[in-house]
Amino acid sequence: MADIEPIRFHAGRAEWPAERPPEMPHVEKPVVCVTFDRRELDRILHLYGRMVALGEWRDYAIDFMRERAVFSIFRRSTEVPIYRIEKDPRLARKQGAYTVVTQTGLILKRGHDLARVIAVLDKPVRAIG
Repeated sequence: MADIEPIRFHAGRAEWPAERPPEMPHVEKPVVCVTFDRRELDRILHLYGRMVALGEWRDYAIDFMRERAVFSIFRRSTEVPIYRIEKDPRLARKQGAYTVVTQTGLILKRGHDLARVIAVLDKPVRAIG
């Protein structure tokens, strides 16, 4: 047990030993992806949960890519998505970063405010009577 050196924690920043590790040229920079933030996902998942409760939707998928983020909505998990909610920051100053696209590629709504864009998918509440 005498061969083991105890772990020492130092206050402040960690300093390199006298010999610096060699530079690693093979390490690539991480790929920056477009993502939905917490508020955006909260709004989307709130709508998704209501539609699942109504029996309209059954599955979803989220894709984060370099150019855009996509929330795909499925009626059944074996089919193609019936709707896609897309966030494309390149269009933020032009037509709006958010888009709702149908299964056929038709753009239902596009805009700057996510809540107003996904409202096109929201079904009104009906009274049962």
